[in-house]
Amino acid sequence: MSGALLCLAAAALCWPRRAVLSRLRPDPGRARPDVPLAAAAVVVAGAAGALLSTPVVAALAAAGAGAGVRAWRGRVRARDAREQVQALAEALGVLAAELRAGRSLPDATGTAVGRCPHPGAAAALGPALGPGSVAADLPEEARDALGRVVTAARVSARTGCSLAAVVTAAEDDLRAGLRTRAELGAALSGPRASAAVLAGLPVLGLLMGSGIGADPWRVLTTTPVGTVLLVVGVGLEAAGIAWSGRLAARAARA
Repeated sequence: MSGALLCLAAAALCWPRRAVLSRLRPDPGRARPDVPLAAAAVVVAGAAGALLSTPVVAALAAAGAGAGVRAWRGRVRARDAREQVQALAEALGVLAAELRAGRSLPDATGTAVGRCPHPGAAAALGPALGPGSVAADLPEEARDALGRVVTAARVSARTGCSLAAVVTAAEDDLRAGLRTRAELGAALSGPRASAAVLAGLPVLGLLMGSGIGADPWRVLTTTPVGTVLLVVGVGLEAAGIAWSGRLAARAARA
């Protein structure tokens, strides 16, 4: 048990800080670093488990590290998608204001791109309103809104009708979607916290057993029955976490 606690303490001390995590976030202009990060996490966790415990623990630690990195990557992608939508909404607000001020579409687009706070959204906005097309790697709601603006811009170029109203409507739709997502996230924070507490109960049980001198970690790692129980328990734990996450995601999409 002391070896497992030592692993947890070392992982906590070596965990990347916020500045490091910000540099590891996906960037359209550079190669993604999450693949070597996942491989490094799996190798380090597996090596630590093999050195401090049994091969079964090493395999479970490696699998847990891989699943943890995968979940972290999903959260990073979701956060980046929200930031892209927010940045595109702000850029469309600037574009609408510039068009109402009487500026031409190329000049208004240049100003909107310059004031867009997200490089991915800025890189998609300029080509879409110019000779290019809507980027396929944008979030779905951002891609739909930008597609409407592009279609309206083509109609405006042919007929001379106003484009600012369509841009404003697209901005309002993006902001309404962001507000809905924020409300759903607040409503699901309680169930997610409950799921996290329940997921941590087995670790608490191990600590309590060690505190009374039962040494459950030795039983789980050195006896055949304990090893089977450890594998089954970790599998059920992983299934429960995946199931609760799927339920929360389904509720967020509803």
